[in-house]
Amino acid sequence: MKINKERLELLKEIMALEFSMIDLNLYLDTHPRDEKPLMIFAQYSCRLKDLKEKYENEYGPLTPDRAANSEWKWIEEPWPWQIDYEMGGK
Repeated sequence: MKINKERLELLKEIMALEFSMIDLNLYLDTHPRDEKPLMIFAQYSCRLKDLKEKYENEYGPLTPDRAANSEWKWIEEPWPWQIDYEMGGK
């Protein structure tokens, strides 16, 4: 099953933001008053929320906890390890 390019790019952006937020969170654990990373974390958090909402509206839930009200069609999609992130999907 192929994943379209727009969907793949959206998924990659979500993963990049999640990684960045984890990294920022680790920094903020030791520098909780550093204003610039706090501001960036807040911006990334808002952007991530918007991207996840967009993804889920177009393609379905990203995680099982978000699938409670879906028809469980997400299980028909490729699993994360089945996606060729460099070549555009399998």
